[in-house]
Amino acid sequence: MRRKKRASILIPLLLAAVSIAGCSPQSSPSGQAGQTGQAGEAAGAGSGSSANRILIATQSPLSGSQSAVGDSIKTGAEYALRLQQDEFKQMGFDLQLYPQDDQADPKIGVTNAEMLVSNPDVLGVVGHFNTGVAIPASVKYETGSLVMVSPANSGVQLTEEGKKTVHRICARDDAQGPKGAKYAKETLGVKSVFLLHDKTAYGQGLVDQVKAQFEKDGVQVLGYEGVNQGEKDYNFVINQVVAKNPDMIYFGGIYPEAGILVKQAREKGFKGIFMGGDGIDSPDLIKIAGPEAAEGVVFTSLAGDVKQTEEGRKWAEEYEKAMGKKPETYSVYAFDSMNVILNGIKQAIKANGGKKPTREQVLEAVHNTKDFQGQFVKVSFDDKGDNVFADVFIYKYEKDKTTFLGKIE
Repeated sequence: MRRKKRASILIPLLLAAVSIAGCSPQSSPSGQAGQTGQAGEAAGAGSGSSANRILIATQSPLSGSQSAVGDSIKTGAEYALRLQQDEFKQMGFDLQLYPQDDQADPKIGVTNAEMLVSNPDVLGVVGHFNTGVAIPASVKYETGSLVMVSPANSGVQLTEEGKKTVHRICARDDAQGPKGAKYAKETLGVKSVFLLHDKTAYGQGLVDQVKAQFEKDGVQVLGYEGVNQGEKDYNFVINQVVAKNPDMIYFGGIYPEAGILVKQAREKGFKGIFMGGDGIDSPDLIKIAGPEAAEGVVFTSLAGDVKQTEEGRKWAEEYEKAMGKKPETYSVYAFDSMNVILNGIKQAIKANGGKKPTREQVLEAVHNTKDFQGQFVKVSFDDKGDNVFADVFIYKYEKDKTTFLGKIE
């Protein structure tokens, strides 16, 4: 009797536990999607398809050393989505953000991409930040006809592999690198340079473009070395640089490593120019290097300064009020990338008679984007998915802030 009574108690408890577990919202493998509780995010978005639900994902590093830029991409995209949620609601659709943390790690980016492709409600992706993550993840997007629009990936290879799903609104490194090198020679008067990169697809790819242009223009390349991401001491390579005494150190990589390199180069007595690409664009570089060491650091960017116009300043004020933080350089490009996707979805809905479109219909509409005017950048995609209106810009760190110097012609 005692055994039967115990069994009769345990069975309902076990059934209740299974019921509770079955109601738990699924999250992405990265553990980030739907966990932050912000408005517009898709809590439980992985729990099956819905006839009227539309999810737009972001993929960027939301944790780790590159999270500052990753969060600005996610937040910029989120702001654009929030502004259109009511319009989609009137059309009968529940539009939600589905942010993913790729942690700047290719393996995690691919795992997230597989999860996104498996969810039929996901109709687009804004991302990535790292080209080395975007390239392998894009293989998965292609298999699922899931359109991707990047605000920041500049690696040439990304759009040279023939994937129809891959798009970017920013310039490529074969524009950024040569324009940066020409600016260094013609405007900064650089005659010799030591090249450093972080051994990633982005960093080394950018430096190779810079190197080719410097050599073409007769600038003496005194060294070419790679450093490992995540290390805290680069004195082994800084010693080589100081011994060569170049006019400039050019670094292809991301701001956490750039900040350390700048700091240690100044400590070793390097008095020349330090320059990099868009990867070193973050206020965190000043925190890492220190204001004195960061003073005068120059970098090219794929995004211009939205606050150069009255309309742009108004947008930035409204952004800060709505999102609780100031927009960073890639916030506006993530905003524009999201709007490109949402514009494509609206066109696909209309073409589909007001019904929820397929991914293929959304992909076709986005791929055919022509003369779409974003908040900052105009967008027309060529056959490869590159934006024919993309430009390259130049900035400098001075007085504890970033100063916009203009567009590089």
